[in-house]
Amino acid sequence: MNQILLEIVPRDINSVLQDVNFVKSKFHQITGINIPDLLRFDNRSWEVASSVRPIFSNVIPHIRAIDFDINNCENLIHTLKSNQIPSVVVIKGDPPTDMSKRVYPTTSIQMIKKLKKEIPQLKVFAAIDQYRVGIKNEFDYIELKKDAGADGFLTQPFFDMRLVDIFSEKLNGLEVYIGISPVIAEKSQSYWESMNRAYFTKDFQPSMEWNVKFAKDVILYCSKNGMNAYLMPIRINLAEYLHHIFT
Repeated sequence: MNQILLEIVPRDINSVLQDVNFVKSKFHQITGINIPDLLRFDNRSWEVASSVRPIFSNVIPHIRAIDFDINNCENLIHTLKSNQIPSVVVIKGDPPTDMSKRVYPTTSIQMIKKLKKEIPQLKVFAAIDQYRVGIKNEFDYIELKKDAGADGFLTQPFFDMRLVDIFSEKLNGLEVYIGISPVIAEKSQSYWESMNRAYFTKDFQPSMEWNVKFAKDVILYCSKNGMNAYLMPIRINLAEYLHHIFT
């Protein structure tokens, strides 16, 4: 059986726990929770993950590499160890708009190596952004992250099964979570295209119906090809979206 992660935005601990408990009780298909680290919220992903872990043992917080001095990560490492967080996903991270927030020249590669050295049993996932650069360059970056010790990969959302197939061929044999995110407004589509350079098929429609069908298609594809899925329900009713996918 393939695994299906669900992203929960850490607005506040109470709302996170409410959503997580709801999902646990209603949707057995969800096997893990992914917690992004968003600077506009006070809660850090690895701290929220500590609260989620008693409900979902498979909880994966995001770690933004640029937020850490590679030689001074003791607090993060202590939290991950003491709360027995099983997995993380390392991303580079975008510089904050608020310049009072300090960042460092730490790369994803450096952070992956650091975490694997300090916590050998920690499963460290790396991120794949299939839109960032050319496919060949992204494939080369994947190899560098594997060499650094990455145990698997989480991708950005796909909106085209043909692109899923191309990356699946490259990632064959690895633990991979294929990203799925509903886009149900033309404004959201424009944002993905202009800011994230995402590619949409010509038949794409910013509707619940199209996005639910695509999600089901990706989950089925993952199941048949030994891969996993990663749901990112942004700006959409969580219960309605999951209900349409799993019923």
